[in-house]
Amino acid sequence: MKSIADCHLYGILDMGYLAPADVADVAFQMIEGGVDLIQLRAKKYKDDDIVWLAEQVSPITSEAEIPLVINDFPEIAVEAGADGVHLGQDDAPLKEARDLVGTSEFIGKSTHSLEQAVAAEKEGADYIGFGPLLATPTKPEYAPIGLDEIARVHELVKIPIFCIGGIQLENLASVLEAGARRVVIVSGILKAKDITSYTREVKAMVTGFRK
Repeated sequence: MKSIADCHLYGILDMGYLAPADVADVAFQMIEGGVDLIQLRAKKYKDDDIVWLAEQVSPITSEAEIPLVINDFPEIAVEAGADGVHLGQDDAPLKEARDLVGTSEFIGKSTHSLEQAVAAEKEGADYIGFGPLLATPTKPEYAPIGLDEIARVHELVKIPIFCIGGIQLENLASVLEAGARRVVIVSGILKAKDITSYTREVKAMVTGFRK
């Protein structure tokens, strides 16, 4: 299984954009395009439905040796046999999640400021999401924090940092120029006419960028 340190492009199966019947096919297309890990985000779904969705995706991610992450619910991550869980600022404390998943799964945490990013590393997060950098329909409740603190957060935090929020192929270069080394793209990938080609172009830009 690919380690977090070796992951640079983070894909999210956000069920706000997808029909349940499409989740496995979209996961396959994302992996074909080069995503390094995949998160299942199903905020309005019942626990059993999230487990079912994970069961559709897990054989695909496992065969490709791509980690599968469950958003918000450590207990579901354990039940579904996922590789990791991702927590928001309002989710269970990281220590509680660690007690549930043990050391066999990694834990990521969303952060929206430098202070939260530093705190997440001290709590024991294995990676962080940092953003939203730009306005995004995926997280409209959060004010964008801009690109100015990307370089600084990489100085302060030594675990992998995935920049997130409003990133698209069209503005990816500016995000990388600002110091991002890893990125999350949600709607850009999921709404692309050709998911595999779009993802492949993003991956080439991310891995080929040299500041």
